[in-house]
Amino acid sequence: MENVKQLVTHDKGNTFRTILHTLEDLGYHVKWKILNALDFGVPQKRERTIIVGFLDQDKYERFNFDFTPRPYDLSAIIENDNEVDSSLFASEDIRIKRLQRIKGKKVFYPSIWHENKSGNISILPYACALRTGASYNYLLVNGYRRPSSRELLRLQGFPEKFEIVVSHSEIRRQTGNSVAVPMIREVAKKIVELL
Repeated sequence: MENVKQLVTHDKGNTFRTILHTLEDLGYHVKWKILNALDFGVPQKRERTIIVGFLDQDKYERFNFDFTPRPYDLSAIIENDNEVDSSLFASEDIRIKRLQRIKGKKVFYPSIWHENKSGNISILPYACALRTGASYNYLLVNGYRRPSSRELLRLQGFPEKFEIVVSHSEIRRQTGNSVAVPMIREVAKKIVELL
């Protein structure tokens, strides 16, 4: 099972305890851990609660969440600006306002500029967790454009051969609801090795 990091603390932990107890009542031996997509070579800070359960006690005891962290590289997923649809570029007014708000901050490229609800801008070598809805507009590649469909897919670790057959807005929605592919692949490999 996969869910947001905050599942563990929701309702003072009661929701999470209910899930674990329900799985245990069904006969599963359960392990869980909060994993971050950044540790799986994906340039996105996406922390997720991962729950793994086994009916077999031996398999449960042999399973672990030990993974060797893999480096991420934002530059490997960023497209050249001339390859990106012009509709993704922020207006000059937005760019100027953002530049005024980052005075004194170190600017580097490539980077993802993330604006939080308070209007504070962080300049990061990775993306914050992709989301659906309006918060998408607060991520800007190098401070001046929104990520392209292909970049959004890359931020979730989708392979290059993944075909884009829906609109950009649908890709935004789907990637905001997706799991980071390399992270889930590594967890699944460990499970399959025990079957």
